Amino acid sequence: MDRDLLANLIIDYFVAFGVIVGGAIIGGIGAFLIGKPPLSVMYNLAGSLKIWAIVAAIGGTFDVITNIERGLFNGTHDDIYRTLFLIFAALCGAQTGTKLIQWIVGGEQLPL
Repeated sequence: MDRDLLANLIIDYFVAFGVIVGGAIIGGIGAFLIGKPPLSVMYNLAGSLKIWAIVAAIGGTFDVITNIERGLFNGTHDDIYRTLFLIFAALCGAQTGTKLIQWIVGGEQLPL
C-alpha cells in the first residue's frame, strides 16, 4: 500500500467522522434554539447523516463511478480496489462518528 493511498484512507475516515460529529452537534444547537430536545435530535441526525458523510468523504459520486468503470473496462483493477478501500474507510468513519454521538447522548451502550 503506497503512502498516497494510506493518506487518502485516513483523510476519508476523518472527513466522514467530522461530518457526523459536526453535523450532529450543530444540529443539536439548532434544535435547542427552536425549542426541540437537542439530544434526541442529535441522535437522529447522527444516523441520518451517514450517507452524506460518505459522499462528502469520497468527494462526490462521479469520480468513484469513473474509477470503477475504468477498472472494469480497461482492466486496471487497482482503481477498483483503491476506490473500494476509500469507500470502506469513509463507512468506518461515519459509523464511528454515529456510535460516538449515540453513546454521548445516552442512546446506546458501547461494547467493551
